[in-house]
Amino acid sequence: MDRKIFLLACATGGLGVVLGAFATHGLKPLLSISAFESLNTGIRYQMYHAFLLFFIGITTQIKPKQKSILFKLILIGVLLFSGSIYLLATNDLTSFNFKVIGFITPVGGLFLITSWVLLFNYFLKKNSL
Repeated sequence: MDRKIFLLACATGGLGVVLGAFATHGLKPLLSISAFESLNTGIRYQMYHAFLLFFIGITTQIKPKQKSILFKLILIGVLLFSGSIYLLATNDLTSFNFKVIGFITPVGGLFLITSWVLLFNYFLKKNSL
């Protein structure tokens, strides 16, 4: 499981850097200030969760089953939260209206929040660290 977590962390972090560079150097002139800020929010949250995945992968304080649950929550959360923000922020550059998927962003956020709450709960229930 740790290998999968590290691979996802690397992919999430690496993609975050690529998207950040592409947004700054390629999309910034094409987007409104608000859309560009939204795009950066998605990238920032993606990067935060890449670091969280690295932490989950290296810690010995939580069980493999717990790591598996966190892995899935973060993967789905980043895809839904950051992914929908990317689509919504670039909506004006496409012929498809991505605003119809706007409800996905808070759902993804709930997955990410749940991962943090569960991690807190896992550590709260431990007798020692």
